[in-house]
Amino acid sequence: MIKPRHIEPGDTVALVQPAGEIRSEGGFEKAVEDITALGYKVKAAKRGKYGYLAGTDKERADEINLAFADPEVKAVICMKGGYGSPRILDALDYNVIRVNPKIFWGYSDITALHIAFNQECELITFHGPMPASCFPLDNASLKSMLDTLSGAESGLFCNGLEVIRGGGDASGILCGGNLTLAASSLGTKWEIDTKGKILFLEDVGEKTYRIDNMLTQLRLAGKFDDCSGVVLGDFTDCPVEYPDFGLTLDEIFADIIAPGGKPVLAGLPAGHGEVKLTLPLGAMCEISGGTFRVTERATA
Repeated sequence: MIKPRHIEPGDTVALVQPAGEIRSEGGFEKAVEDITALGYKVKAAKRGKYGYLAGTDKERADEINLAFADPEVKAVICMKGGYGSPRILDALDYNVIRVNPKIFWGYSDITALHIAFNQECELITFHGPMPASCFPLDNASLKSMLDTLSGAESGLFCNGLEVIRGGGDASGILCGGNLTLAASSLGTKWEIDTKGKILFLEDVGEKTYRIDNMLTQLRLAGKFDDCSGVVLGDFTDCPVEYPDFGLTLDEIFADIIAPGGKPVLAGLPAGHGEVKLTLPLGAMCEISGGTFRVTERATA
């Protein structure tokens, strides 16, 4: 995997909008201010919305392509998720991205781009909080973000996670992100490849039967058989829709993921929860007991 270079104060960051529009009043300007306050120069273009999207498919794809091609830009950070990233997958210039490796940052709907960049460009990318939807950050999330951007991270280490299934140790490069986007990738050119990898999944605002359905899609596609292990992040605001006879998330995880025979951990503080630790997708990591650890530096 290609490791992008870390960035330093004074470097230029492109803030891009590959998915949904920023709906909050002054949200665009606030996002620019927040990243500038971290010590970086910012390039960002405000444009009109297209329905629920932050511009047409061509505008959003062009913005990504130009950011990677721009020699002044040292990192590409998505302002928010929402919906729309899968619509531009076939309009991106993967050769430009591959030969101009840079930090690429975001989560949620941005999972579609993470999967594509990891698999097609062999580029390590970063599942982390976005300025227009997540700032201000708690101390742990901000430290994780800044340490990753600066190259100061020594490898994420989280212990005391819930063991859904044991089964020994597992290692591999980290893949995945948002469950909805991972499931939506199935059957496309950019279908998520989990072979020999640690699969990370999280989601928000989905009822448990929907999570059951999407995990079943992944199971039937062989993704839990292929992977070396699974680590689950936050499943925020995902209620049991029928409290009297519904299944809990832990029961669903045990029913659908655990039979794959691989170690499964839950409770990693990453995703849509209060704490949003940064995860380097494409970097080597390992599961051992109730511990998840990134075992290599993710930036050059």
